[in-house]
Parts: sequence; C-alpha cells; structure tokens
Amino acid sequence: MKTIAVAGTFDTKGEEFAYVKDLIESIGLKAYMIHTGVFEPAFTPDVSNQELAAAAGEKIEEVAAGKDRAWAMEVLSKGMEKLLPGLYDEGKFDGILSFGGSGGTALVTPAMQALPIGVPKVMVSTMASGNTQQYVGTSDIVMMPSIVDVAGLNSISVKIFTNAVFAIAGMVSFENKKTVPEKPLIAATMFGVTTPCITHAREYLEKRGYEVLVFHATGIGGRSMEMLIRAGFIKGVLDLTTTEWCDELVGGVLNAGPHRSEAASQCRIPQVVSVGALDMVNFGPFDTVPEKFAGRNLYKHNPMVTLMRTTKEENAKIGEKLAEKLNMATEKTVLMLPLKGVSAIDTQGGAFYGPSEDQVLFNTLKSKVNTDVVKIEEMDCNINDPAFAEAAAEKLIELMK
Repeated sequence: MKTIAVAGTFDTKGEEFAYVKDLIESIGLKAYMIHTGVFEPAFTPDVSNQELAAAAGEKIEEVAAGKDRAWAMEVLSKGMEKLLPGLYDEGKFDGILSFGGSGGTALVTPAMQALPIGVPKVMVSTMASGNTQQYVGTSDIVMMPSIVDVAGLNSISVKIFTNAVFAIAGMVSFENKKTVPEKPLIAATMFGVTTPCITHAREYLEKRGYEVLVFHATGIGGRSMEMLIRAGFIKGVLDLTTTEWCDELVGGVLNAGPHRSEAASQCRIPQVVSVGALDMVNFGPFDTVPEKFAGRNLYKHNPMVTLMRTTKEENAKIGEKLAEKLNMATEKTVLMLPLKGVSAIDTQGGAFYGPSEDQVLFNTLKSKVNTDVVKIEEMDCNINDPAFAEAAAEKLIELMK
C-alpha cells in the first residue's frame, strides 16, 4: 500500500487535516501524519512534535512555554528538515503533502527540499501565487494555491484539499515503466538569445552518446545546475550562458547568487565555459526598470521581460568575477570567447551590438584568468554560429575523455 506523509499543524488545523487523512484512506492509501504544531494535536499523529523538537535539540514543552512563535517555527522546521529524509529512507512514505499559510509553508518546505528529486512533494499554500523561490529552491516541490486560507472546511477549501490529495495520490500510485538508457550526463546553460548555440551543441552531443540537461539561466536554473553537479549527477558542464552574473553584479532580477560557477571547479568536473548573454541585465516589465537606469539601452524582449545592455565598466566587473570563479579550477577547464558577439542581439545591426563593450569583457578575462590551468579559445564568430557550438561540444568531449 502506498503511503502519503501529511505534515501540518494538527493543533490549530485539526479538522482540516483530519479530513485530508480520511480522504487519503478512503481511496485505498495510507496516511502518515506528522505534527508540526506547538501544542497538543487534535488526533494522534505518527510523528509527534516532541520528536521534531528533539531532532532539533530542544524539548517541545520548553518551546511551548517560551511563547515565541518565531523560535518555535525555527525549531520545528529544523527538526522536520533533519528527520524527514531519514523517514523516507526507512520507507515510511512515498510522497509528502502539506497545507499552510506563510508560516506553515516556511516550516515544511525546507524539509521537502531535503528529499531526493523525484519524490512527490505537494504544498498547498496561500503563498503559491507569488514568488515561490524561497519555498521551492532547487527542488521539485509542486505548489498549489489554496485560494482561501487553510482555515475550516468550506465549499472552496474542500475542493482544493480534494484536488491536492488526488494529485499526490496519482503521483505515488502510477509508475512509468519506460526507462531511459543511462548515458553520461552533461549540464548546459541556455537563454533565449543563446538558444541556437545550445540546441546545436546538444544535438551534436546526443548523437555521440551523451545526455544533455539544459538549464534556463534565469537564476534558479543556474542554482539547480550547481546543485546537481554537487550531488554527483553531472559528468561534464557546457556552461556557455553565464548571463546570471550580469544580474548578480549589476542588479537584475535573474541572479543565481554569489556561488554561481563554482561547483564544477570544486567537484573537478570537466567544463567548457563561455560568455553567453553577458551583454544583458534582466528586469520585469518596462515600467519596473529602476529609475537609476533611465537613459540606458533598454530592449523589450517580451511584455514581461526588459533587457538592459551592459556597459564597458560593467563588463570589466563581470569579467573579473567570472575570471575569479574560473581560477578556482585545478584541471579540465576551457574558456571560449566568441569574438563577434555574445548573444543573438549582439550582432551587427542588433539592438545590443557592442564590439567595444565585448572587447572590454574579453580583455579582462584574458588578463585575469590563470592560463596555467584554464585554456582560452577564441573564435572569430558569434556565439550562435554552428561552428562555435560544435567546437565547444567537441572540446568538452575531449576533456571528458
């Protein structure tokens, strides 16, 4: 019998979670109930809040007596994060479901993130229609808007709860019998303006027996790639689109954080790196571009995305940072420079055509990169030319061999 773990505050939302428990059992599945509340639950759970607090090195009685909601949530979330992966490894459940507002969502999702990729995870939340990055992270959590607060059983909440239960029931109950032949995994980074390059490189690599995972370089894409590299899944990295550094250093909305471009070097994974889309910083709709950038070269990529051309000064800064990260490598690293443009719109006649800006980027990298370890290859073409894509793919194959 498949088992669904249900985590939540059974003290304040006992009626709602009892309904979910009964519904799960009514369709022939087992419910494994985890109490994340501070006080006594409305029904006996399978995992108590005492166990969660103990996993975090605290006593639930002291947590309750402290009457400090923030501290209580911190303790229970920490305990949940420590305990949940072990419970899954023991075979206690096949997927996890939770319901909550901002507090409940913040309490349970770190533990969901700690579970392996592929384990069904559904979070029904009042926060699901906003920015969910802090809750999902680099995991595969499915977030479902609760529409109304998780407070009582009514015509709306019952429908949402039911849909959520049926959704995760399907996830744990059905298995895909189709298997994909195991091939060496390569991680590649792509943006809309480097799509031709990565598409050609991917096809080139796949014809030669490799499987390519393409990550959209939108911040979360870069972080997801770094996470999978550290987890040991990736055998080679084709990081041709490093545009997330523009947003990190200039102030755009698609940054991947200060540790981008580190994992391959630290894990000694062969990597070919380039400067794809380092001509642009990303913002939302046109009217969301910060006022300090008024007068800059702005390009409406689509109604929801506005791009800003990087300056010479910004390219020098970006080049220094990328060089700093590349210099962490100890072996098997190549930096490729497309001398006729770093994106689809950095071409002659294109909106971001900027040979002088690009030259600052290239010169900075060539002067700052440690060429004793990192080999620099220059090609007299745009990054999207098929010759560049094939050269980058072939170079990675050489490094992996």
